Amino acid sequence: MDIETTRLAFRPNRITTLFVGESAPFNGDFFYRGSPPMTQHMRCAIEESLGPTGDFLETFKAFGWYLDDLVLTPVDHLRGTAAERRERRAKCVAARPSLAERIAEYRPLAIVSLLRSIREDVEAAAEMANIGVKPLNVPFPGMGWQGPFKDAMRPIWPTLPRL
Repeated sequence: MDIETTRLAFRPNRITTLFVGESAPFNGDFFYRGSPPMTQHMRCAIEESLGPTGDFLETFKAFGWYLDDLVLTPVDHLRGTAAERRERRAKCVAARPSLAERIAEYRPLAIVSLLRSIREDVEAAAEMANIGVKPLNVPFPGMGWQGPFKDAMRPIWPTLPRL
């Protein structure tokens, strides 16, 4: 299955909390495929705060939590040259209206941006969606940032709306 078909299979009927990543990884790993490091770090952080989840992805969905991405095509591979980094940034900025449309459709009660560098993009999209939710922003739980991610999320988990 492609990424968007897989993502859709885990979309709750009512999205209470929307998590926003930058994009699905270029290497094909994906949060909703269950084994990528981001899934494992999210599960670990949630279970440290809320207790065991059983089937993590089903629990995530049952809470009304959903992970979408700012950019719907992979951009994480655009990081080597200055031109690639500019292209990546431009794709993030260009994706704001698309994310705004999805946020307006989802009408979440909370939004959590999962990468510091996309904070402004997610905030702009939320403002365009005009739903009155100011996104929270935390570091991405990868490449040595697992501790700061857990520290940032620890006080947030219990406060996030869920079904």
